[in-house]
Amino acid sequence: MDYPNDQAPGAPVRSGIPEHGRVPKYYAVKARIDRLVADLGEGGAIPTERDLAERYEVARETVRQAVRELVLEGKLRRQGRGTVVAGPKLEQPLSLASYTEGVRRQGRTPGRTLVTLDRFPCPEALAAETGLTRGEPVWHLERVLLADDERVGLESTYVSVALLPDLDTAFDPDSSFYAHLAARGLAFGDADERIETVLATPREALLIGTPPALPMLLIHRVSRGTDGRPLERVRTLYRGDRFSFSAHLNG
Repeated sequence: MDYPNDQAPGAPVRSGIPEHGRVPKYYAVKARIDRLVADLGEGGAIPTERDLAERYEVARETVRQAVRELVLEGKLRRQGRGTVVAGPKLEQPLSLASYTEGVRRQGRTPGRTLVTLDRFPCPEALAAETGLTRGEPVWHLERVLLADDERVGLESTYVSVALLPDLDTAFDPDSSFYAHLAARGLAFGDADERIETVLATPREALLIGTPPALPMLLIHRVSRGTDGRPLERVRTLYRGDRFSFSAHLNG
């Protein structure tokens, strides 16, 4: 198999060309628009569907499909009635670090908008997953995640009321929950984490401000303290077009 001399290590092999060599028309257009995106730079507006269709001598629906995929991949974003080049994705480390730290590390300003903070008896499923006692009071903290005032995710945190009895009065919902735990002398010992790809529910899509068809990265995390007792259970949705995740692995 021949590889182009400029083939990037992370790029699809042979630029995604099937072994039989027949490239779908929309994919060929997508590749040409992708090169255009690199030349325009962040915030640059791409030509209209009509102009692109005339330039590449294809149907507007072919252009529409190519642009739709580039939007889903996070390379383009809709702005008003046009489409512009999106900025780089936020890279979140897979570690026991807060969302705040990860966003600030990339020169962005983190923020959160409170959706709800309520308490209820711990259900059986949550107790079985975390080690909490069924029926004990737990807090549910739900917040929209922001980066430079852009909505990029939705986070639900469950924590025992006994652990943080005054969460509703002593905690600033726009601040880091992990910093709040640290201020209370609560340190992380270990955590179990699972990642999957999902579509947001209509309610979640409305809160995050995305189309329901946009793929989301869903992270489940159960964290424990240094004494082995449960600290939190977190369910976080991240926009698939705005986030990537990284981890350092030791052999």
